[in-house]
Amino acid sequence: MLTFTMDLWEGFRYQGDLGDGFRPSLDAYLLKSGKPRPAVLILPGSGYLHCSPREAEALAVRFNAEGFHAFVLWYSCEPRRHPLPVLDCARALTLIWEHHAAWDLDPEKIAVMGFSAGGHLALSTLLFASRDFAASPGIDPRHTRAQALALCYPVITSGEFANRGSFDRLLGKSPDPALLDLLSLEKQITGDLPPVFLWHTYTDQSVPVENSFLLAGALRRAGVSLEMHIFPEGKHGMSLAIDETSAGDSGFINPHVAQWFSLCVNWLTLRF
Repeated sequence: MLTFTMDLWEGFRYQGDLGDGFRPSLDAYLLKSGKPRPAVLILPGSGYLHCSPREAEALAVRFNAEGFHAFVLWYSCEPRRHPLPVLDCARALTLIWEHHAAWDLDPEKIAVMGFSAGGHLALSTLLFASRDFAASPGIDPRHTRAQALALCYPVITSGEFANRGSFDRLLGKSPDPALLDLLSLEKQITGDLPPVFLWHTYTDQSVPVENSFLLAGALRRAGVSLEMHIFPEGKHGMSLAIDETSAGDSGFINPHVAQWFSLCVNWLTLRF
C-alpha cells in the first residue's frame, strides 16, 4: 500500500486562507495492484467544527482490505464558511480524476462517503458543485460527480430536525434565510444523483433519524436508487462501531451496528 498526503490547493489560491496555517489536504491510501480499482473518498464529520479522526484512517484501511483505493479529505471547517467545504470536495474529486491513470484507479467507479456533517458535504457537492462552482479555479465540473454515494448518520435538514450547530458553523449564527433553505438538502434532491446507501441509528440524539427519513422520501420521489438501514440503538458518531474507532468510549461499540460496513461493501460491489 502507498500512502501520502497532498495539499489540496497546491498551485491555486486557497480561498479560505486566514493566515493561521491551515490548508485542506487529501490523504491517499493506494493499493499496489497494476490494475484499475474502484475508489472511495471519505469525508469525516464533526458538525463542521473539525474533521473527526475516528471517521478517517480506519475507514480507509478497511476499504483497502476490500480492494478499494481510499482517500480521506480534511476539508475547511469553522471559522471558514460555505461554500469552502464544497469547493474542497469538488477539488478532491477533480484531483482524483486527474490522477486516475497514474494511480491505477477506475474513474467510472468512484464513491463518496460522508459521516454526519461530512454526509451533508458529500451530498451538497454532488448537488451543487458542477452547477454553482463550475468556473472555480482548480475544479473541473465534468469530474465532480461520483457513481455511488454513501451517507452515514448524515446532517440533511435545516428545518425542524436540524443539527443547529452544524448550520451555525457552516453559515454563521445569522445566516441568509434563502441560503439556509438551500442547504436543507431534502428540498434539493434531483433524479441525476447516483445510487445512495444510507444508514442511521434510531436513537441518535445529535442528528435525529428524521434527517435520513426526510432524505429517503426525497430520493424516492426523485426516483433515485436507495438502500437504507436504520439500526435500533446507537448514539451519534458510531463510525465503524468497533473498538478501533471508539476512542475508549464503549458507547461507540455495537456489533449489530457494525454490520453496516459489510452491507455497504456488498452494495458497492454490486454497482462496481
